[in-house]
Amino acid sequence: LELELVPQGTIAARLRAAGNGMPAIFTPAGAGTMYANGGIPLKYAPDGSVAISTEPRPTQVFDGKEYVMEYALRPDVSFVKAYKADTRGNLIFRGTSANANPDCAVAGKVVLAEAEIIVEAGELDVDEIHLSGVYVDHLIQAEDNEKRIERLRETVAGQITDISGPRGRIAKRAAKEFKDGMYVNLGIGIPTMASSFIPDGVHIELQAENGLMGLGPYPDPSIGQHGDADFINAGKETVTAIRGASSFCSSESFSMIRGGHIDLTILGGMQCSSSGDLASFFIPGKLLKGMGGAMDLVSSPSTVVVTMEHTAKDGSPKILKECTLPLTGKGVVDRIITDMCVFACDKEGTKDGGLTLIEIAAGITVDEVRAATDCPFGVVEGEIPLMEEP
Repeated sequence: LELELVPQGTIAARLRAAGNGMPAIFTPAGAGTMYANGGIPLKYAPDGSVAISTEPRPTQVFDGKEYVMEYALRPDVSFVKAYKADTRGNLIFRGTSANANPDCAVAGKVVLAEAEIIVEAGELDVDEIHLSGVYVDHLIQAEDNEKRIERLRETVAGQITDISGPRGRIAKRAAKEFKDGMYVNLGIGIPTMASSFIPDGVHIELQAENGLMGLGPYPDPSIGQHGDADFINAGKETVTAIRGASSFCSSESFSMIRGGHIDLTILGGMQCSSSGDLASFFIPGKLLKGMGGAMDLVSSPSTVVVTMEHTAKDGSPKILKECTLPLTGKGVVDRIITDMCVFACDKEGTKDGGLTLIEIAAGITVDEVRAATDCPFGVVEGEIPLMEEP
């Protein structure tokens, strides 16, 4: 079996390009990484070795920035699932279930749409239709509408989640990056924990790249909320939508990201370099699950903050002169927040070799940070501010 792994936003854009009659697109996602340069496994041999790897992709520079050329993706057959349809094939999706369904539909040579509810033409409000029936060739009434929740997450009003220790320190410091009115994308793990420390007087709106602006907390059964498979975040956890939220398909979600409409991205990492390179998706020789939407997020104009523990489990540094793991993005990181300190990153490498220590954890010395960091860095002038404890 040959399997080509592609950034989530790039897949959506390639599908949409096919539906628009465009042969190719240019995207910043993956530029300067193994994805663009070639070498990602496509097929494994029976002994586990790599039999076929990806070839280099064409690239071009626009306004001083490198972009990857991607060919339109036109499926022979697209299978899509909708919440409601009419007999003309017009479709309505519910919550985050739109995802890539509309993009697959506009691209497919033949489109089969399965709907939970089918009504007569004219019964759907024309302004509420998400996808025109012009894209649908065959309509199927869904007989089995069981929706499995992969990661049921719930909360209880008044219940305080214990977020302490080194990870809590990182999360609390990450929350200081929030500014009032920001649109923010948070990765799973420590970045999501940061939403528990939003400063007083600061209101932000969270985006889930699978198609929701206005991401709310986990559902609370004590006030009548329950997990809903049609409302999940990018980590497949059940969520709620705040008042005024909006849902949309994958291509629109990543258009928001690439277009610079998301102000701040906070995500985890495996390694960072002094020049702002990030490695977060692939360890050679281990299971390769894909890069998700991270390549699209870090290549966008948003501020990129990486949260991670300063060293690996074996004590080896995760902040290096050059990353040894395949890159998610090249020269993309603006700030690194660890359990030991906070680094500001000059991606051009003209100041202090790239990194400047601007905050430090209580009880940690600069010499200890240097011992745990495999690259030179500068230190902010004057007394170094301390990171707050959770």
